[in-house]
Amino acid sequence: MIVPEGARNVRFVGHTGQGGRGDGVQVMVSRGHAYIGTRVSRGVMVTDVRDPRNPRPVNFAPIHPNSWCMHLQAANDLLLCIEELDLKALLSQKEYYSQSNQVDSSRYGKRGEDFSAGMRVYDISDPANPRSIGFMEVEGLGLHRIWWTGGRYAYASALLDGYTDHILIIIDMNEPSRPREVGRWWIPGMHAAGGETPGWKNRWALHHAVVADDVAYGSWRDGGLTILDVKDKSAPKLIAHRNWCPPYGGGTHSALPLHDRDLLVVADEAVLNIDVEGQHKRTWVFDVRDKSNPVSIATMPVPSDQDYLKLGGQFGPHNLHENRPGSFQSSTTIFATWQSAGLRVFDIADPYRPEEIGYFVPPKPTHWMEPMRGRAKIRHTADLFAAQDGLVYLTDYDAGLYIVQWHG
Repeated sequence: MIVPEGARNVRFVGHTGQGGRGDGVQVMVSRGHAYIGTRVSRGVMVTDVRDPRNPRPVNFAPIHPNSWCMHLQAANDLLLCIEELDLKALLSQKEYYSQSNQVDSSRYGKRGEDFSAGMRVYDISDPANPRSIGFMEVEGLGLHRIWWTGGRYAYASALLDGYTDHILIIIDMNEPSRPREVGRWWIPGMHAAGGETPGWKNRWALHHAVVADDVAYGSWRDGGLTILDVKDKSAPKLIAHRNWCPPYGGGTHSALPLHDRDLLVVADEAVLNIDVEGQHKRTWVFDVRDKSNPVSIATMPVPSDQDYLKLGGQFGPHNLHENRPGSFQSSTTIFATWQSAGLRVFDIADPYRPEEIGYFVPPKPTHWMEPMRGRAKIRHTADLFAAQDGLVYLTDYDAGLYIVQWHG
């Protein structure tokens, strides 16, 4: 029985260490199975969660041993999974999050032999047995994260040759076995091969974009937030760009549009140990009634049920539950992972005064999957998927999959 370090309005249901592959990042749940992208296991973990009290790993789909597949999307009996050279294995934590250079994939070997780079498509009509049906290779080091809810177009961050870091690409999924890029957009200054020069010193790179009503909300790490019109998939158009780094610490990671309320929730990722980070990273609430002028109106409260500063490790936001079709959808209840502080649940019924209304803090891991490279030995609640029945699926960099029940 798992005993959490703390819980409020959230009850433990089940856990699995994933049969020794506990390094989970993004998780999708479809037809009673959880599909989990991994950091160091180099593949997609498939777990039967039809009995959430007893989740059972049932399959593993490996990829190239030098690439990672942390992020994925599931819809319409298809699973899209990124494949990208694992730069974290080659750089320190600080180097990975602080620098950008013109990409030249050839310096890392021959793409397709020494590493894989692109997006793989699996048929998951047999939920326990993903079957690879297509692969879109890119000229570069690969993709980082995708947004796709089953429509014709997917939106991905791509690390392509000639650019300084990840940019936005739009992928046509009309033929799932032959996905193809149909459009791209970057912040001016990123296309080094085209003669552009960055006007910044830190890392401007698209983590990913979430799209609603043909508007793409992009999170650009130290480059802040962009709002793009993507009606024309071949030619996205900038509506607004806001960046609050500096003076704030950057790491903009996830943007959740709530169009029914003209709101946008934006999380800045804590990427280093809190004693090195130097300041709290924030989760912001924006008013986007005028999308050309997004205005920050509040921040989520910082978890305070225990002394996380003294505890150390990466203490701060990571991911938001993204209100995917078929999942738990709410414009007032926000689920977020907070790394060393586990799962946090916020109420933004009054968007000017967000309140924390629940949390679940897993115990400290007993087995370490990810190479530390300066990261403190503490839990790292990474990503989440909230289902319609209030079950929340939580991944950890080291400790596998937790399933909890929201009782708010």
